[in-house]
Amino acid sequence: MTTVKDTQRTIRLIMEQLHEDASFLPDETGEARKRLFHSGMEILTTPDKVIKSYIRVSRDNQEIERIPAYRIQHNNIAGFYKGGIRYSEMVHEAEVENLAVLMTLKNALHELPYGGAKGGVEVTPSKYSKRELNLIAKKYVQRFARDIGPTHDIPAPDMGTDEQTMDWMVGEFKTIHPGQNYLGAFTGKSVENGGAAGRRESTGRGVYRSYLWLVHQWARAATPESVAGGVYQTQLETLRTLLQKNEQGKAIDVAVQGFGNVGAVAAEMADTCDHLHHHVVAVSDHQVMLHHSSGLDIKALAAFQLRHRRLPTTQEELESIHVTAEIRDPGELVTMDVDVLILAAIEDQIHEGNMKDVKARVLVEGANAPIDAVADGYLHDDGRVVIPDILANAGGVMVSYVEWKQDRVTQVYSEQEVISDMYAQMEASCEKVFSLYFSKGLPSIRNACYNHALRRLFLLLYRHGKLY
Repeated sequence: MTTVKDTQRTIRLIMEQLHEDASFLPDETGEARKRLFHSGMEILTTPDKVIKSYIRVSRDNQEIERIPAYRIQHNNIAGFYKGGIRYSEMVHEAEVENLAVLMTLKNALHELPYGGAKGGVEVTPSKYSKRELNLIAKKYVQRFARDIGPTHDIPAPDMGTDEQTMDWMVGEFKTIHPGQNYLGAFTGKSVENGGAAGRRESTGRGVYRSYLWLVHQWARAATPESVAGGVYQTQLETLRTLLQKNEQGKAIDVAVQGFGNVGAVAAEMADTCDHLHHHVVAVSDHQVMLHHSSGLDIKALAAFQLRHRRLPTTQEELESIHVTAEIRDPGELVTMDVDVLILAAIEDQIHEGNMKDVKARVLVEGANAPIDAVADGYLHDDGRVVIPDILANAGGVMVSYVEWKQDRVTQVYSEQEVISDMYAQMEASCEKVFSLYFSKGLPSIRNACYNHALRRLFLLLYRHGKLY
């Protein structure tokens, strides 16, 4: 399991590497340099603020329930706190803290003017009525009203929440803070309520774009001379093998774990891509995996998922939408023999217990931390290519930034403008990360991402005089 301690350990490791890099802040030397980096490590491995409360909810059966809720603000040296609110029975303080740290790193990597935060409520949304979910949303805002706002901490949707949740929260924020810029207090809202066009699909689009850029653009242009030796040459050959399959008229086989907003969109983009030919041969959610060796009808499955919030689970349901597929156990998906595996479900899906059974050569993290630290190291050493969450799934926060700007200047951006802006940012991030990783032979692509992010954060702390 990937924990906040794993993330903190990685931050300390990379900060030690930066400390040893004499070209980084060359004017700082000796004991003074040592003190600066020790101070930076302490700041970046601990949150600024941990807030826990209990939301008191009256259930439809007249019972009263008290539900744990959190908002953790990690660091705001790069800008206002920013991060989603998730509803899940798995929510706990350490998980929320880890996700807040990852948001700080993600925003720094992509040079967004935000810090990192995260929120969570320990509930299973499917077990609550719409009235109860509305009450939970309003109570969350009431509890954390002093700690969120358009120029302080700006929440967004996450697992178990959506644009309806954000609309409810905006309405309550407006009631509590009359006269304030309430629209900019939350992103991921409905378009009718000031949301950005294309926000729902943005994370999935960004996930696919990071993979496409690596294979279609970077791998085509890279030469063996520009890449470090050993495992890095193996990874380059892996990417070129995918290109060769297409040139030979064969499809790249793709499996997608998690068929919600992220996974379904990434699957549709792979299925309809003009640059590379794919067969999406398997998709899954928490109930079922659907498989077809020649490729599934992703458009029909996505339409069914949008209506029912799940994949078809019986042959009768498949026949009703004219889809041919074998119904299998969802746990089988991560070990399927495919070229590319997109992980868009939940944390810790690939770990020490199953990492040696994974056959995909390219893995893309659409979810947060679906590959734990041990498995990440194993896959890298085995020559697999892992595009980490901090890089791949940032499309949502990129579009959230566009939405936040839109709400401040009351200028509406078209969906094409929103997505074009997100693609440009994603490709710029991919270029700097992959160039650094492959040329310098860093321990992992994740390490290269953290390296970029921590350089930016440390320099800001240094320039602001926070390291004394």
